[in-house]
Amino acid sequence: MNILGFIESRSSKDNPYRDYYIWHEGRKKDDQKIEPTNWGSFFGGSCWKYDEVTDSYYMKIFSNKMPDLNWKNPKVQDEMIEVAKKWLELGIDGFRIDAVSHLDRAEFEDTTICKEPICLDWHKFSNLPKVHDYLKRLNQEVFEPYQALTIGEVGGEASIEQGIKYASYDSKELSMVFNFDHNWCNNLSSVLNHKKMKVNVLCLKNAFSKWQEAFKEIGWLPLNWLNHDQPRLMTQYGNYKYPKQSGKMLATALHMMRGTPFIYQGEEIGMTNYPFEDVTDFDDISSRATYYYHLEKEPDNPVKALKKAAVASRDNPRTPMQWDQTDFAGFSKTKPWMHVNPNYKKINVSSQLKDKDSLWYHYQKLIDLRLNSPYKDTIIYGSYEMIDQDHQHLYNYLRKGKDEILLVINSFSSKKVKYELSSYDIKETILSNYKDIKIKNNTIILKPFSSIVFKIEEKL
Repeated sequence: MNILGFIESRSSKDNPYRDYYIWHEGRKKDDQKIEPTNWGSFFGGSCWKYDEVTDSYYMKIFSNKMPDLNWKNPKVQDEMIEVAKKWLELGIDGFRIDAVSHLDRAEFEDTTICKEPICLDWHKFSNLPKVHDYLKRLNQEVFEPYQALTIGEVGGEASIEQGIKYASYDSKELSMVFNFDHNWCNNLSSVLNHKKMKVNVLCLKNAFSKWQEAFKEIGWLPLNWLNHDQPRLMTQYGNYKYPKQSGKMLATALHMMRGTPFIYQGEEIGMTNYPFEDVTDFDDISSRATYYYHLEKEPDNPVKALKKAAVASRDNPRTPMQWDQTDFAGFSKTKPWMHVNPNYKKINVSSQLKDKDSLWYHYQKLIDLRLNSPYKDTIIYGSYEMIDQDHQHLYNYLRKGKDEILLVINSFSSKKVKYELSSYDIKETILSNYKDIKIKNNTIILKPFSSIVFKIEEKL
């Protein structure tokens, strides 16, 4: 399939590429031609776009510029297999497959989940049965023969049961799937109500732990905080009064779990959300759509509409990487397509490389622990066991290997927290985001956003 495929497809109804995309004649209502269904797009409005050339509609569940492929057509599958093989033969090791759960479509019938003229109903094009048939064919003909690593982005309210279908050892589909359950534990709504953002720690650790538990013997997990579709980690989960400490804690909490860590660009230096001042600052079409949606509800409050759109804008993680203090943060010698965060003179790679106690070096230590330390087998292959499940501020867990146990303590509190260690014999401090650790009478006073990894023995 070449880049002219859609141009060919829309040129005429009998073009050989016509059925490579999803076209529909539409339907009549009050003598007017309207969309084939009332299905909504993820980016707002209908998932159908009228095209005058052939007086028809094409489906696009995302942008108008992203017409959906028709995976029901075996020729499309053949073409995509050849595309994948080409890249693998060029030497890449695998693929992150975006929106992989959206390859199939339900029957073209209206959804009844709401009374609005257009309704976003994920069930019409998310996690449908045929997706697994397509992936099994890709695995059999491409992924397995080329020993390719494949990570699927599975949205559409994907459950653990669905995740297992995609990426268990026996699924014969993907190596791993990202999940986003933990992304709803950051209380973004509190910002919209003019309150400080507060992480729901119970929600967060339960979200992580249920996936750890489900995949402990049947599959492998990617470890990720966020991606290109979510706001910056430090803005959502960190603390502006303790940026270094909270950033290190968040890194440790993720990297010490069982799975393969993913670091989204900028996380390793603590980049934050962009301070949007006007709707024209948005490059992302979904952010603009969100702004106008809220403005339509409250026409006299554009400030609130901007805030609601800005706090979760996909433009936040897409701001240019902040390399140094020079113009445009060293990302470019000319003005980039996207705004550079004005805090780049304080938050950048260059300054962190000069500070041996920086967040960047903490990430380096975590990676080195996983690759080169005496504890690497326990960190990579050891079991995961959440403890202190009902604690409102601490996310603690054990990693148990063949010959050792690691205790991982992570405080999400901006205040000191007392923690009892009477159940453990502390053998060694492996990593901490504070230099001075004091244990007295089997009790440790955890400073704000403390994060500690101990080697321990459990007392009988």
